[in-house]
Formats: sequence, structure tokens, C-alpha cells
Amino acid sequence: MILTKQYRCIHSASCQCTKGHLKEEAIFLVFHHLNWNPKLIATLSCVCKWFDDLAKRVLWKEFCRTRAPKMMLDLQSCGSHSVDGNWRALGKLLIYCSGCQRGGLFNNIQIPGHFVYRTRFSRTSGKSFLLPQCRTDVLYVSDPCEHLDQGEDGDVGFFRGVFKSFSTSKVRKMLIKRSAQFYPTEVCPYCKAKLWSMLQAKMIPQSASVRLGAYEDCIEYYVCLNGHMLGFCTLLPLSDSEEASDGE
Repeated sequence: MILTKQYRCIHSASCQCTKGHLKEEAIFLVFHHLNWNPKLIATLSCVCKWFDDLAKRVLWKEFCRTRAPKMMLDLQSCGSHSVDGNWRALGKLLIYCSGCQRGGLFNNIQIPGHFVYRTRFSRTSGKSFLLPQCRTDVLYVSDPCEHLDQGEDGDVGFFRGVFKSFSTSKVRKMLIKRSAQFYPTEVCPYCKAKLWSMLQAKMIPQSASVRLGAYEDCIEYYVCLNGHMLGFCTLLPLSDSEEASDGE
């Protein structure tokens, strides 16, 4: 049912939305009933800029709060009503493994990005990815998304994460102090911001490979200006990773 238009459509004169929009409250109730389905939110965002703006401001925010309520409360506990890089970027990070393109961030690995049904993010695990002098920072990191039997590369894993209040974090200050360079050709797959290489900055602790169950010399991760993290590792065989966990 088309109701009286509440807001001017900012897409184009040919947009079908010129006939009018549903009220935001009505759309909110529909997506609440749909349990904030991310694929439908993404589809709605493609209709026009008005719907895209609504999705960014409201729908992705509710999706994030529903998918990871405790994590979202913590990320916002500093008093901010938003998050670094916007809610859509965070929503994508929660459910999308970025994979990699040949010649991209992770050398010659070619694994397409894909959606994941469910991922656990851990603040405790995040400590393992920080140097000791940076462990007062808050970083949530996912379990690795495993891609097995990748030829010569063996079993590989992709992981992702997000910092709380990255703009004031010790990690960011250390990256700047060490004059870390931005990656020249790639950007964050979640928010399109520039990326720092933690490997190039020599800021990957040994505890990261232990936490992941990965070879120490085969782990790499990047952090963007908005505090999103994405990484890659070569996983140890199961028996070896179990021994590594015992050693931790």
C-alpha cells in the first residue's frame, strides 16, 4: 500500500519512489517481523537513496544489535550513538568472510568472499592479537573461517574483527609512531577505508598464531582507519594445533 510521501526521494526523477514512501515506522515493523534479514536489507538498499539512507541509519543498526547484542553494547559504551565506519559496514563484517583475490592483500591466494551463517566474536581472543603494551585496547576477533585443502597452501583461515574506539586506541597511536604505510592498492572490504599492515609495522605477537592454531610465519592481518580488522593464516594440522593450545 502506497501512503503519502513523507520524505523527498533523492535518487532520480525516474525512480518509482516518486509515488511515495511508506513511513519509516512501517518499514521498521516489517523488518522486525523478518528478524532483520540482512539479504532483504541489502536488497531494499538498492531501491533508491532514500531506502539506502534508512537502511544505514536504522535497519543495519538493529541487525547488529540483534545479531551481537553484548558486543554492540560494549562498542557503544563509550557514549557514542554510532560506530566507526557506519552500521552497514559493521553488519557486513559480522556475516561476510572477505576472502581474497590473486595478487591482492594475501599474495596469490584466490578464494571468493562469501556470507557465513554464524560467527563467534570474542573480546578475550582479541587480546592475543595485540602487543602487550596495547592490551588495554578492546578488540573483538572472529574464529577463523576455514578453507581446507588449498593445494600448496594447505588449510587456510580468514578472520576479521573490530576495535572499540579505534581513533583513540594505542594500536593506532603506535602505527602512526612507527610511520606505518597504507596498503597502496587495496582498501577495507567493509568500509572502503585505507589499510595498515600489522605485519609491516611488526605488530603481530606470537600469541596470535597460538590463538588461531596457525603457523607463526604464516599469519598476516590489516587494520583500517575505522578499526576493522581482516586477516589470513595457514592453519596447523589438527593434531599440531591441539599441541600448540596445550602449550599456551
